[in-house]
Amino acid sequence: MLKKFLLTAFCKDRPGIVADISQVIYENGCNLEDSTMTNLAGEFAIILLFSPLSAREETDLEEKLSMECRRLEREKGITAFIRPFSHEERKPKDDYYTKNLHVEGQDQAGIVYKVSRFLADSDINISTLNSEMKLSPESGAAIYSMTLLIEIPQKVSLQSVEQGLNQIGDQLNVDITVE
Repeated sequence: MLKKFLLTAFCKDRPGIVADISQVIYENGCNLEDSTMTNLAGEFAIILLFSPLSAREETDLEEKLSMECRRLEREKGITAFIRPFSHEERKPKDDYYTKNLHVEGQDQAGIVYKVSRFLADSDINISTLNSEMKLSPESGAAIYSMTLLIEIPQKVSLQSVEQGLNQIGDQLNVDITVE
């Protein structure tokens, strides 16, 4: 099985970042398999999963890609890191179910921590998490919004999850809904 690689990168947002990074992957004989890219407060952040198209000396490829990451920083202002990834095929899980979780309320420290700590303590996995802070058009107050896709083990009742999240919502004075 061919080794896979994870690349994380970020820089001030501008046209051409995706082209610059994907060029490195393409020119080194690799195939982009999965990606997440987003703009956070004017910084463009990227996470990529890719693999070589053919069996090559993997240590040479890893070294070459690391040199390319350093070149991207020098020439393009893109900070990039690469690491090998031991990929095991993810088997479908029959022992969990997924739900969407939405949190919204006045911005304050601890929202992500308290929600994620409750989920972790309940053996609930966060598959994706997206959040943003916006100003309320009516009052100008900072409103924090967070959406998560969570994986709940079958052994954990949805009712107990909702009760625990309601307690956190009451404590933080935020709305938490599970769909």
